[in-house]
Amino acid sequence: MASTTPEACRWTVTALSRHTSATISVLLEVHDRLRCIAATGAWQVFATVPARTGIVGRVYATGATAVVPDVTTDPDYLPVRPDVTAELCVPVTDPAGRTIGVLDLQWTDPVDLTPWRETAQRLAARLGARITALGGPPAESRSEKLLRHAAALSSAPTEADVLGVAACAAREVSTLSTAVLLIADAGDVSLGPTPLTQGELETRIRAELTEAEPAALVRMIERAHRYGAGYTLGEAGHPPTEDYQPLTRAGVRTLVAVPVGPPDAGGVLLVADARSLRPDPTTVSLMELLAGQAWTNLDRLRTLARLREQASSDPLTGLRHTGPFGQRIAAATPGRTALLAIDVDGFKTVNDTYGHQAGDQVLVGLARALEGALRHGDELYRIGGDEFVAVIEVSRPEEAVRIAERLTEAARRTGRTISVGVALPHPGESPDRTLRRADQALYAVKRQGRDGVHLSAA
Repeated sequence: MASTTPEACRWTVTALSRHTSATISVLLEVHDRLRCIAATGAWQVFATVPARTGIVGRVYATGATAVVPDVTTDPDYLPVRPDVTAELCVPVTDPAGRTIGVLDLQWTDPVDLTPWRETAQRLAARLGARITALGGPPAESRSEKLLRHAAALSSAPTEADVLGVAACAAREVSTLSTAVLLIADAGDVSLGPTPLTQGELETRIRAELTEAEPAALVRMIERAHRYGAGYTLGEAGHPPTEDYQPLTRAGVRTLVAVPVGPPDAGGVLLVADARSLRPDPTTVSLMELLAGQAWTNLDRLRTLARLREQASSDPLTGLRHTGPFGQRIAAATPGRTALLAIDVDGFKTVNDTYGHQAGDQVLVGLARALEGALRHGDELYRIGGDEFVAVIEVSRPEEAVRIAERLTEAARRTGRTISVGVALPHPGESPDRTLRRADQALYAVKRQGRDGVHLSAA
């Protein structure tokens, strides 16, 4: 008599509960998890269980009934409530024998599971047949889809992954064909990553947005942030507003536009379709929730990146310091990676005579001058008060000496002088040993009168 799958599951659980004190639940496959469709009152019910998790996951995966007289002896048991002693779990199968879920019973009192096994199996077979006749397990609801994608957003490792997951979620939850994110970053507006497979409409939209003037993209973002989320009703002869002309040219007839993040640093989520549809307010609300989740995770990744940069950078000069320097020299290539140990000549006199503020200004000026004298790809680190190290890749030692001489010339133009010691790692030599040789070469320059370069011979 049940007219829906959830109703069939609820009636099954209710009927069975009249004859046993067991906690009863029916879990069916919904997307990639087992989802509880019906259950008797219990201390706790698992709403969803990942595939192959617990006794229920094992039964679903293997199709074999599990009879567990003592749950403490089964390593897969999921502790639903503290007083459970025994569990019986049987697969729910369709008429073709394919497992579509499980019927699970748990007791807190002593019980003989043998007669219950046959009863539960017969009941599960009837339930599976009825579920199949009603169209199978229930489809994943839009809120469940959003929840699943929210979990994926939280674990996305990069900004590109966040934007890709958000676009995929927008398409799946809204049921519209296309989703594109425009994100403002440092004055530029960028499109989210191109999906591996994209429909014809998304291809046209991306082409139009790529060719559009930056000001047109900014207007789309500003409109969404000024007026809030908006959507078309898909009425014939009434295309989206003027600000969305690039989308209209691409063939968009239905559009949901949702602001993402704050007005000064966020963007807009554009969910579109070439068909004239009529999105409802619930769809727009779900897109707003998704946009909020996407921005939260984007902001988290950007904050972590800033913290990592701050943790690995010298706050005075902005140069990287000892932490990343150690990682860099550990990857030095024998005979090709040169270490240039640099010391500012007479720096203590500057601090003693003019104060530490003047000394800081000297260091910042020198850091900028030395960076400017290095080639693209060369790296400069501040490893101490007035001590720097440049890590460069060269084809022969003479090339490293020439670059070191360029650094001394750049320092002279600031009104200061530096001493530079150069060393290239030998095969099998530790990075620390190479750096010590560069320091020894540096002190050789100091002994010879400063303002020069010396190459370590061994």
